[in-house]
Amino acid sequence: MIVTGSVLPMEIVYFTLTAILLYLAADWILKRMELAAGKRFEKRSLIFFAILMTMAVTSFYLIRLLTSQ
Repeated sequence: MIVTGSVLPMEIVYFTLTAILLYLAADWILKRMELAAGKRFEKRSLIFFAILMTMAVTSFYLIRLLTSQ
């Protein structure tokens, strides 16, 4: 079993599953924003990145907080 730094193997699973869900959620949120605006955004990639990064930083912090012992 390989443990890198202070990350436990189960944390890696949590981070991976969370990242997949966040990617899908960010895409869904961006599509809803574009639907509400009635057009496709020019800087779509930047907006997607901002949504994803905000959710990732928050959720990864919570994972570390909840799994730390």
